[in-house]
Amino acid sequence: MELRYASSRRASLLIAMAILVAVLFAVMKTTGRTVSVAEENGRDKWEYLAVAGASSTNFTPTGNPAMRKESNVGFGREGFVLEQHLDKLGANGWELVTVTGTPNDPVYYFKRRK
Repeated sequence: MELRYASSRRASLLIAMAILVAVLFAVMKTTGRTVSVAEENGRDKWEYLAVAGASSTNFTPTGNPAMRKESNVGFGREGFVLEQHLDKLGANGWELVTVTGTPNDPVYYFKRRK
């Protein structure tokens, strides 16, 4: 009877180890895999735009209340000319991602889907 118990226990242990190896193999196969072309085509593709450097456009904010989009917010002024340019880029699908640089020489980074 002990022989049958040992043999049954060994078989159960082998089955458990086989399942564990199969699970580990499946995890390793999915986490370390490369992306196929078909999968990559399903992902969003982006293009980027960086706007920087000297400009002849006046980006200085104005205190003129007639040039405000949001008159009931607590900001002292809005950069109306800059907003107009940002609105144009937004209408073309560009989304502002970040702004870097100094206040006198900002760099605006945009992205949009291809």
